Amino acid sequence: MSFPKIGVIGGGQLARMMAPEALNLGFELHILAEGPDVSAARSVPDAPVGDYKDLDTLRAFAQGKDVVTFDHEHVPNEFLTTLIDEGVNIQPRPAALIHAQDKLVMREAIERLGLPNPAWAKVETVEELISFGEETGWPIVLKTPRGGYDGKGVRMLDNVQDAKDAADWFANGPLLAEDKVDFSRELSALVARTPSGEAKAWPVVHTIQVDGVCDEVIAPAQDLDQATATAAAEAALRIANEFGVTGVMAAELFETPGVGAGFVINELAMRPHNTGHWTMNGSVTSQFEQHLRAVLDLPLGQTRELGVTVMKNYLGGANEDLYSAFAAALAAAPEVKVHAYGKSVRPGRKIGHVNVVADAGQSVDELREQANKVAALIRDGVDAKN
Repeated sequence: MSFPKIGVIGGGQLARMMAPEALNLGFELHILAEGPDVSAARSVPDAPVGDYKDLDTLRAFAQGKDVVTFDHEHVPNEFLTTLIDEGVNIQPRPAALIHAQDKLVMREAIERLGLPNPAWAKVETVEELISFGEETGWPIVLKTPRGGYDGKGVRMLDNVQDAKDAADWFANGPLLAEDKVDFSRELSALVARTPSGEAKAWPVVHTIQVDGVCDEVIAPAQDLDQATATAAAEAALRIANEFGVTGVMAAELFETPGVGAGFVINELAMRPHNTGHWTMNGSVTSQFEQHLRAVLDLPLGQTRELGVTVMKNYLGGANEDLYSAFAAALAAAPEVKVHAYGKSVRPGRKIGHVNVVADAGQSVDELREQANKVAALIRDGVDAKN
């Protein structure tokens, strides 16, 4: 049998980071790119440009692939179902993917499984939104069911007037209202599952968000109650099994010490995830290798951590010539591993991350300082006078 051909719909940094893992394993990776200059298009030899919302484009791209998977969750489910009916191997399947595409579907499913949910409601009018806020107590969170990410499609409402001011959000249909959870920190439980049912979890990690965007990850989460860590990993594995997830899945969580299970589920992502980038240097098996193994129904790799790891994102900033800062950044902390996404610089855009794994005796604060120093040098550039 020849080595498999894997198609990835979407050409972002997640697809780009699958490329070296595919190369190491001898797999052929093909990308359906949104444009010629997207992140992944520069990392694979075959990256045709096409619209993932066009069925004929998807059909042509899927031809000859052993499996088709995703860089994002935005492909119309009805198209995926059509392709499956035509014999295409799609992983994850649309029946699982819908829980990451539609937050209302996700909330209903999490409730059905009896797993920790915040108080929530489907609201179709401002009046229903106000009623929910009055019942649960303000503030509350309003979310668009589809299309939101990195803080987009999320609005905090502190009172009745805020709810009235959100009236235009109902133009595209029902919304999700949630109680604002009183949490101590954010966590992420990352798992992978194969079509035949093998599943493994990585250690639960602490995620630090800035303006709704993941900024840092500390893996594993420090000082996390063991019972909470176990319950969170088991919840993510149960979701993956019950929903029939294949590939990598991230369950983003709020830690609630002393309340219920010690956490509530915030959101799901059914693909490699920003909160799993630490695995590229800090785990026996990275999330990108594991995703490829999983969608091909190969045995999964070991998920043990290699030491405490800090991951730090760097967003677009003052420095447009990122490479000009590399010499200074790499010299500042040689133990830090830099991952650049090949994107043009735009303020607030994710353009790369760094990982640093602890040497013996290093504290988390020292790791964070090293990671932040390197990320800042790349983001802001080096002053020519220094």
